[in-house]
Amino acid sequence: MGKLYLVATPIGNLEDISARALRILREVVCVAAEDTRQTGILLGHFEIRTPMIPYHEHNKLTRMDAVLDRLATGDVALVSDAGTPGLNDPGYELVGAALAAGYDVVPIPGPCAPIAALTASGLPTDSFVYLGYLPRRSAARKKFLAPWKDERRTLIALETPHRLLESLADLLSALGDRKLAVARELTKVHEEFVRGTIRQAQEHFRIHPPLGEITLVVGGAEESKKWIGAKVRAAVKREAKRNLPAAQIAEEIAARSGWNKRDVYKLIHEKRT
Repeated sequence: MGKLYLVATPIGNLEDISARALRILREVVCVAAEDTRQTGILLGHFEIRTPMIPYHEHNKLTRMDAVLDRLATGDVALVSDAGTPGLNDPGYELVGAALAAGYDVVPIPGPCAPIAALTASGLPTDSFVYLGYLPRRSAARKKFLAPWKDERRTLIALETPHRLLESLADLLSALGDRKLAVARELTKVHEEFVRGTIRQAQEHFRIHPPLGEITLVVGGAEESKKWIGAKVRAAVKREAKRNLPAAQIAEEIAARSGWNKRDVYKLIHEKRT
């Protein structure tokens, strides 16, 4: 019986692929690829002529049996567009089907954007939560982030450049102004890390619009300590200078202070009247 190999491929720099990964890609009977065009470039660069079949989110149900049929004749390699297959793609479903059918599943470890970003972020790495891609719409993002408000572990998420500023605003609103590292274009020529706080990242990317693949690493919540009234009033006075809607200011201060949003809103209204 064949084996299903989960082969990690470069997230940018082709030199990051392992010798073992190259050997497996040459020896298997076929490569199940998320995007055969993208994988074709990789295989062509290393002069690998193994046949490919497409396996991705839109054909996973119809192609799964085809991959299992190939496993009946020999080993198969599963690859994603970049990084480790099975993360943010339908690979985990194929893994489950292969295991259920009695095939061995073998990981070939290598590049992984979330882990690369985490280890270079400067934030705690001993315990973390991987959130995947954040929801596309603001309301859904806020709802998604709300349960993580008191999470002490480091959070990791993926985002696209055109949604980054909106997501940073929602992170600030939902979690408060936590420590943050934004990793952009990892392993590529224009690799960049922006480290600081969520608010500092907002200021940076307003001036320097982001491009490329983005990984967010967010520091965990500090031990909850509710602010005293004087501190909340001082924050209201300070934030009032930003000329933002009262509801937005109340939401941000509430996230940082441990106060109820409605109570903060009342203080803002008192100051403005």
